[in-house]
Amino acid sequence: MKTKDKEHRRVVILLSAITVLLVVILFASIFYLRSSRPMRQARNEAIEIAERYTDLAEVEQFYWFTREETSFSIVGKDTNNNEIVVIIPKSGEKVSVYNQGDGLTEAQAKAFVRDNHQGQQIQKAALGIFKGEPAWEVMTKDDQGRLNYYLIGFKDGEEIKAVTEL
Repeated sequence: MKTKDKEHRRVVILLSAITVLLVVILFASIFYLRSSRPMRQARNEAIEIAERYTDLAEVEQFYWFTREETSFSIVGKDTNNNEIVVIIPKSGEKVSVYNQGDGLTEAQAKAFVRDNHQGQQIQKAALGIFKGEPAWEVMTKDDQGRLNYYLIGFKDGEEIKAVTEL
């Protein structure tokens, strides 16, 4: 009789653990979906606007840029397979379209920062408008864990501004 009680107790504990685990997974999924909703919505709206202004056929990258003003950028290909960049201010007005070949790619902007600011780990990059011009913002972390932001001109690859040791 005792072995049946032990086995029954093990089954109850196992089922309880599985139930708790499923509840944790469910709540984590809900939290993730809700927290990523603004990014997905901004991306979808930016793609819609980019499609109105260009013949965008394929989206390769989306960026949310928040320096002086918020802007959203789409990097992709048009129907002729040309690589294009579409930068959209948060207001949705004054959309800018560039050929990717006329400016730096994300990889080139990161390489510039890596070469000119050694000892920094690159965290992320974003493309947007800074002082009326397209620019890459490359965020790094130094060996003391401090954040650094470097603004690199999209067209000329020159460093526009550095905000360091935050």
